[in-house]
Amino acid sequence: MSPGSTPSPKGRRSSRPPLHDEHTPAAIQARLADGPSADHLRDFVYGAVDGTVTTFAVVSGVAGAGLGGSVIVILGLANLLADGFSMAISNYLGTRAEAQRSERARREERRHIEEYPEGEREEIRQIYAAKGFTGDDLEMVVGVITEDIDRWVETMVREEHGFASATPAPRKAAWVTFLAFVTIGLVPLIPFLLGAVGVAIEQPYLWSALGTGAAFFAVGVAKARFVEQPRILSGLETLLLGGGAAGLAFGVGVLLRGLVV
Repeated sequence: MSPGSTPSPKGRRSSRPPLHDEHTPAAIQARLADGPSADHLRDFVYGAVDGTVTTFAVVSGVAGAGLGGSVIVILGLANLLADGFSMAISNYLGTRAEAQRSERARREERRHIEEYPEGEREEIRQIYAAKGFTGDDLEMVVGVITEDIDRWVETMVREEHGFASATPAPRKAAWVTFLAFVTIGLVPLIPFLLGAVGVAIEQPYLWSALGTGAAFFAVGVAKARFVEQPRILSGLETLLLGGGAAGLAFGVGVLLRGLVV
């Protein structure tokens, strides 16, 4: 063991290779060759939290109004499928619009480079001067970037317009949102669904609330794995925010109880 090194706990192995293994020339070359990738964490969290909130809002509103479990099941399932599909379509259109804006910026930058290369070269120069490059180093960077039009265009799209090099695939984003919405959003309905098929559940609304809280917390814990946030903190954050929205829905149902005929 080299001086200053820290032994690993006996019997434990890291799930990731040590940093020095990740930063060998071969490892860096392989990683960079794959290029940037777009993940769908936002789509999952967005669909899961909103599906759970909106479904539990229906459960809370109907329960607060004093209606029966069959009404909760009918309205909850209808809301789950309709809202899940609506959110998936909205996410698809929004993600697609962002990708289209990115492609439009690429076309415009390519046209600007072809029609006025000196002006676009000056933009590159000023962008990298603002990053601290000066003198010969600055001119070398400008020369390297502008000698290849594809590299030039991608640099302008990223640095001037702020678009990422990789954008999520619209269809996959929509599917991730829909599946997260439906699967996690089904949790508040489970006690009432069990009751509908003949399984006796005492205090189904209490179990629905507990299940919903557990779903919120689990989504937060899952998110923490990808953003390197403490799991307990992330779980509590999602639980509090989602629980606040659910509590608001129950309060509305109680206030409107008198309107039910």
